[in-house]
Amino acid sequence: MPCKVVVGGFFGDEGKGKIVAYLSINERPAIVARAGVGTNAGHSFNFKGTSFRVRQVPSGFPYEKARLLVGPGVLVDPKIFFDEVEKTKVRGRIGVDRQCAIIEEAHIERDKKDSHLSSKVGTTGTGTGPCNADRALRMTKLARDIPELGEFLADVSKEVNDALDKNRPVIIEGTQGTFLSLFHGTYPYCTSKDVCAAQACADVGVGPTKIDDVLIVFKSFVTRVGAGELSGELSEEETKRRGWTEYGTVTGRLRRAAPFNFDLARRAVMLNGATEVAVTKLDTLFPACKDAKVREKLPKEALSFLRKVEEGTGVPVTLVGTGPDIDSIIDLREAASSRRHMRKAK
Repeated sequence: MPCKVVVGGFFGDEGKGKIVAYLSINERPAIVARAGVGTNAGHSFNFKGTSFRVRQVPSGFPYEKARLLVGPGVLVDPKIFFDEVEKTKVRGRIGVDRQCAIIEEAHIERDKKDSHLSSKVGTTGTGTGPCNADRALRMTKLARDIPELGEFLADVSKEVNDALDKNRPVIIEGTQGTFLSLFHGTYPYCTSKDVCAAQACADVGVGPTKIDDVLIVFKSFVTRVGAGELSGELSEEETKRRGWTEYGTVTGRLRRAAPFNFDLARRAVMLNGATEVAVTKLDTLFPACKDAKVREKLPKEALSFLRKVEEGTGVPVTLVGTGPDIDSIIDLREAASSRRHMRKAK
């Protein structure tokens, strides 16, 4: 049952899309299934000289033999979905579950005009919160009600479980970050549902006994968009001085920044049951790491930081991002596996 769940460890923006794209090309999964909230989460990465930003299509699309699926727990905005299908050229191999709730223009208007959501919480204005509220009230349209989606309709849970029963690899792609969870995050400054690993499984329709690994993604520093607490937050000037300035994929808003938070990382590992860690943007923290592809190219300071992450979380670091391109990754999975075997032998 080769199933891996990929989730965010902080407040989103950790680089999950790039990690999923890398895993897809290198592990060649039969299926990459998107979980999470909906169009309020954007995943971005560079592939073959092109920058991609996707909010509906799973980030595993660069592997051309992968079946791409959007789980029933995910909200779908047909306009965005159709646009991304054309841009990524995945028509014919992508499916949307019949049970996906549909974001309508009225949801977007409510999101933008509601003072609590737009001003206090600082939502993305994509309509996901109002749509999830309507779904809880059993008022939303579903994908099966939209004729234009007819050719894409699928039974995602059955497809994924059938693949796993045949021992075919599956990647479940989570969105947002652990501390934007409705239940485990910085309420009320959070998203409209849980986004931890267990929920990602439920979004797709996979039971917990079929999960092999949970890969949690941390950026080398912490960022978040919108309101809510951010321990150790840096000023805009200091963020710029350090070269940590970033903007949200969906909203374009300036991301607030803070140094890596080991307390949050430990809690995120606990909440998600993480078995391995990916650390992205190591090159932002240590510029000498830029585009490195082997561990031997990392300076001592970078190696020390990765050791601290492993020691602080109790989970091995298996992937390290060193640049925006998919192949700017140091793959430490074999070394991590060897270390685990050595610890067991002792």
